[in-house]
Amino acid sequence: MGKEITNEQLFEFMTKIYSDLDGKIVNMNKEMQEGFKEIREEIKGTKDRVIIIEQEHGKKLDALFDGYKQNSEKLDRIEKEVSRHEEIILRRIK
Repeated sequence: MGKEITNEQLFEFMTKIYSDLDGKIVNMNKEMQEGFKEIREEIKGTKDRVIIIEQEHGKKLDALFDGYKQNSEKLDRIEKEVSRHEEIILRRIK
């Protein structure tokens, strides 16, 4: 038959495999922690950039609304002036 394995050899083999697996698990955990750290930093950078974009767009929207309001007020003044001129013209015609 084949070569018989003793309990001591089996124990040494299992100890070696356990040690190898334990080392690999430790390395995987370390790599995962480093990866998580990088991801957290990227998320923070993205969050900071989004905040800056929101602030910049907020200022631009405020400027657009101010311009819209000014145009609306100007149109109202023009409309009143045109109405006044129409009344004057209609009075002259009659």
